[in-house]
Amino acid sequence: MYNSKIIGLGKYVPDNVVTNDDLSKFMDTSDEWIQERTGIQERRWIPEGSEDTSSVMGAKAAKIAIERAGLTKDDIDFIVFATLSPDYYFPGCGVQIQDLLDMPTVGALDVRNQCSGFVYALSVADQFIKTGMYKNILVIGAEYHSNGLDKTTRGRGVTVIFGDGAGACVLSREEDSSKGILSTHLHSEGKYADKLIVASPSIKHWVPEIIESEEEDISYYPYMDGTFVFKHAVVRFSEVIMEGLTKNNLTKDDIDMLIPHQANLRIAQFIQKKFGLSDDKVFNNITKYGNTTAASVIIALTEAWEQEKIKEGDHVVLAAFGSGFTWASAIIKW
Repeated sequence: MYNSKIIGLGKYVPDNVVTNDDLSKFMDTSDEWIQERTGIQERRWIPEGSEDTSSVMGAKAAKIAIERAGLTKDDIDFIVFATLSPDYYFPGCGVQIQDLLDMPTVGALDVRNQCSGFVYALSVADQFIKTGMYKNILVIGAEYHSNGLDKTTRGRGVTVIFGDGAGACVLSREEDSSKGILSTHLHSEGKYADKLIVASPSIKHWVPEIIESEEEDISYYPYMDGTFVFKHAVVRFSEVIMEGLTKNNLTKDDIDMLIPHQANLRIAQFIQKKFGLSDDKVFNNITKYGNTTAASVIIALTEAWEQEKIKEGDHVVLAAFGSGFTWASAIIKW
């Protein structure tokens, strides 16, 4: 049995910055209203006419991660791509990465676990490496939200939250079992699927049916019961973090860096207070990127590493909660 270790990190976000004041020009909202509820000040949205998509952004982040790992595209054995906003209904973005990076015909897997997507994808890659099946795996989280949001006052409760972007890491074999990913922990509770959902298009509500329908509850746009999601998120975040610490005989005092999914700054602050963590032990960047769903944890992890907030030997905790409901954590010895 091997361990797996992150040896390269990369991120990509569009240049186009959309501030809260920008949003107030086409919906009934304000900077104060958004910051009070979410902590978000701005986000990145792909501008009209850009070549960027989830797969293209993922490829850009992946190139950086591979280079920083000291590898080439030909050294990658497998691809795991997490997103809720693929370029196509099918096929998934994983195979597009293989093509965009002109890689050998390695396997590619897509993970559809929304906000928990990257941690789930990391867990999948970790298992492949632990069993010895693969040596170097490219793990990507990327989202193109902005083209699928209701940019009217009706949709403001969701639209103000989400941003576009991508992050990637290279996971590689590590023979020292005390280093790398120590454990991952995955959970789901499907009875709450309709609390955070895009119900259409789907096999039940396909495109012609939506176009012809006059039913108000059939929509292309995301729906979220924000209060319900918040209440469950703070509970599940705490549980899955403690599960990982307990598994590895660690306590909250052993956390050197917590990277929470950037869903809502208020959630992250609640968890920080509950675990008694100082500001230098929690990394948040939601204020400038919004919620990039499957990309949020890996973008934040990359930035924390770039800013030298993570050093060798640190215990790094990744945690996420989102639609499904799904939630997950990963305990890493850097």
